[in-house]
Amino acid sequence: MRAWIAVALLGHGAGVAAQQPGIPPLALSSPVPAAEPTVARAAERTQPINLATALQLAGASPIDVQIAARQVELSAKAYDRAKLLWLPNISTGVDYFHHDGLQQNFAGDLVSSSRSSAMVGVGPNVVFGVTDAIYSPLAARQDVRARRAVLQAVTNDTAFQVADAYFTLQQARGELGGAAYATQQAEEVSRRAARLAEGLAPPLEATRAKVELARRRQAESTALERRAVASAELARLLRLDAGAVLEPAEPTFLPVTVIDAGATVDALIPVALTSRPELAGQQAVVQAALVRLKQEKIRPLVPSIALRSVSTNPSGSIGYGAFGGGHGDTVGNFRGRYDVDLQVMWEFQQLGFGNKIRAGERKVEYEVAILELFRTQDRVAAEVSTAHAQTRAAADRLALAEPALRDAVELVQKSLDGLGQTRRTGELVTLIVRPQEVVAAVQLLAQTNADFHAAVGDYNRAQFRLYRALGHPSGALPETVAPPAPTRPAN
Repeated sequence: MRAWIAVALLGHGAGVAAQQPGIPPLALSSPVPAAEPTVARAAERTQPINLATALQLAGASPIDVQIAARQVELSAKAYDRAKLLWLPNISTGVDYFHHDGLQQNFAGDLVSSSRSSAMVGVGPNVVFGVTDAIYSPLAARQDVRARRAVLQAVTNDTAFQVADAYFTLQQARGELGGAAYATQQAEEVSRRAARLAEGLAPPLEATRAKVELARRRQAESTALERRAVASAELARLLRLDAGAVLEPAEPTFLPVTVIDAGATVDALIPVALTSRPELAGQQAVVQAALVRLKQEKIRPLVPSIALRSVSTNPSGSIGYGAFGGGHGDTVGNFRGRYDVDLQVMWEFQQLGFGNKIRAGERKVEYEVAILELFRTQDRVAAEVSTAHAQTRAAADRLALAEPALRDAVELVQKSLDGLGQTRRTGELVTLIVRPQEVVAAVQLLAQTNADFHAAVGDYNRAQFRLYRALGHPSGALPETVAPPAPTRPAN
């Protein structure tokens, strides 16, 4: 009977089904019987959580996601500002001017005068390059696209980090449960070995069982520590109460399948190349670099425009309003005044050589952006291939570990049942099962339990690592990554 789980994946609502065909069907009960912890511990304050809730919190609470969201807002504000480059600034206010003493007239004569003037009004002022007004918004729009892609990439990475921490906590819980069960069995072995009749087993057998019991208790304490550490890490990522021990709702032994193992690498890589936000963001960076390259190439050919209000000093303040003045400190005779200066100028920076150098810089930036895009594509393909291989290998280990753990549990039970039973060979009475054999069975149980839950954890982490490598393509999954249909043999 297969185990199934459905998870709402981080804003996509994609269904996450149970295990893949390569994994043998798991029973709905744990391979290891439930056991109460035997190591003394302080009272714990627990907080329940499930995988769906953890993934939803991964898209909202983590600091990295919030920082990336604010950076998107900053780039959007810069885009809005770039769209307004051609609009003038409006200055409004009062200007007062007074002069006493010598002043040179147009003929070169020095004259003494005393005069005052005042003006109340407004003035439009703007200086911009036409190329900046045209191309800066285009480049800024690509910057916004790149930032949004970064936000999605950070969200995807954070979701994987949360899933990784969640399954690490599940693995630690499974190891703790198995360690507690192994400790209980070791206690039973030690108790029975100590009661064996003299002559059936030497005293060192009881000592061996006692030492193994101490080792099992140490292992249980270590497992308890790993669970606490894993819970604290998950709480940190989700910004939950670090003092509470998180208790996942799903069973520790349940494998979660997102991508079917039958999907080939050749089918998965194209999905990643069209879905990964890192590629979309780098493509936006390439487009922004191309826009800025075009801008520098035509900058010397397109003029800049300057509109300044010049009714008062300094230039670029008030241009229209009521102006009045008189001799000495007298200010009167106010009338309307309007003075603006409009300039259309072509600028050749450093005799044109500066423009050429700036265009060369933009060209290099564009080429670097293209190379970065190629490098990102190679990295994405490698991540998909690596995650796919890890998923397949973990599935193989899980297929072997689950029946091995069930056999180990059965081996311990049968060994305990046989411990103390004897058989007679002539005049010699011997034990059917010796204590050291039961001790070895308990050791196998502890190891196979650790192997099994490690395989489950590795499989689940590899599944989400592959899903992250594909870029969370919820809409593309059913059509593109389903296992290939079986081919009919040729007649």
